[in-house]
Amino acid sequence: MTAVHHAAPAAPAAAHDAHGTHQVENPQQRVRLYIWQVPVRITHWVTAACIVILSITGAYIADPFLIPAGGAVMTTVRLVHIITALTFLVSGLVRTYYLLFGNRFVRWTAFIPTNRRQFTELFRQAGFYGFVRKEIPEVLGHNQLAATAYVVLFGLLLIETVTGFALDGLMGAEPGATMFGWLRELLGPQMLRVIHHLSMWLILAIALFHVYSCVLVDHIEHNGLVSSMINGFKFPTREQVVHSRDGGPELLDRVES
Repeated sequence: MTAVHHAAPAAPAAAHDAHGTHQVENPQQRVRLYIWQVPVRITHWVTAACIVILSITGAYIADPFLIPAGGAVMTTVRLVHIITALTFLVSGLVRTYYLLFGNRFVRWTAFIPTNRRQFTELFRQAGFYGFVRKEIPEVLGHNQLAATAYVVLFGLLLIETVTGFALDGLMGAEPGATMFGWLRELLGPQMLRVIHHLSMWLILAIALFHVYSCVLVDHIEHNGLVSSMINGFKFPTREQVVHSRDGGPELLDRVES
């Protein structure tokens, strides 16, 4: 009687050992993992462009430079400023939708610490940037320090939007003239300008650190962090996918080697 030999089933990409620890097949193999959804990437770059344009045109409106502030020039600059502000507002609304209904990497839970591991990661990441720690916390999307900075950035952008429309209302333009008249009466035009300008400088400072940190981490991890905001994909190892704070073995079912 001929013996029948059955081939052993292939080992799963990630399994548990007797102690419940994930055992990952080919742990250092890099995989192609979809992180950033298309609307999130579009709003990211639209917002970045808007910040640049609004900063330049806003600085000119506050203190005309290079070109004399003739009527036509100032009118054009103001028009560009308002159109850009409205574009930024639409972009912000789209991003807010994905803040509520996007994937695990872009939802609000990726920004607001909801567990002890996220709180710990905040200080560990700060320690890395402060040259106190050598290791970067394992995370596929936003690290908690960057996420916290983004929350501050969102708040500043909201302040910038509200004060901007309130200042525009000084010229009788809507919706600022009607909707934010109470804010002008509460703070006064000069205080509105101070808040508006100070918020702009803080936004630019956060943006500068954002660019620096992205380039630094991309250089250290070699996972395509910078290019991921163009194509949506990062290239972590299988081990990182499983063990990252926002990862898990279930993600290996939809990765490309």
